[in-house]
Amino acid sequence: MKVLGLVGSPRVAGNTEKLVNAILAGAAENGAETNLYNLSSLDLSPCRGCMTCKAEGKCVIDDDMQELYEEVQAADAIVLGSPLYMWEITAQTKLFVDRLVAFIKPDFSTRLNMPKKFVLAYTQGNPDPNTFKQYFDYMEGLFSFMQFDVQGSIVAAGTREKEDILAQEAVLARAKEMGKNL
Repeated sequence: MKVLGLVGSPRVAGNTEKLVNAILAGAAENGAETNLYNLSSLDLSPCRGCMTCKAEGKCVIDDDMQELYEEVQAADAIVLGSPLYMWEITAQTKLFVDRLVAFIKPDFSTRLNMPKKFVLAYTQGNPDPNTFKQYFDYMEGLFSFMQFDVQGSIVAAGTREKEDILAQEAVLARAKEMGKNL
């Protein structure tokens, strides 16, 4: 099994990366091959809305997303992590999500090699993990619509400073368990 981890935080080695790595560690314990990308360190351009990908099945923008398309197709499971900025995923994460439109055919069926499990991992400064539940449900719906097999979301709340997640042993244990279940 191949598990792809994607971190959409501009903070290198921050809370989001630690949360995604906990999920990947759980998957690795069950023998999965894991690979991690930090979206902030990649050259990702915004979608141009040209819809060439709809007809041709390939995005015309020549940037690092081309490598990520291959990684997504090769993966059996994907973990997408992002901190929440202004009630939603970061701009870096949104660039990636928007460019996934290349996997949707004109009839709204998928170009993805299936099945693909999908986990969403969030960090947020707000200490109440349910504050943004509506948004988390929306994101799960989006990826379900894209034909991913959404396994759920995990939230590390109250993570303002870079190492705050390390004090949340229960969240990290749950993340590791999610990875084992992939």
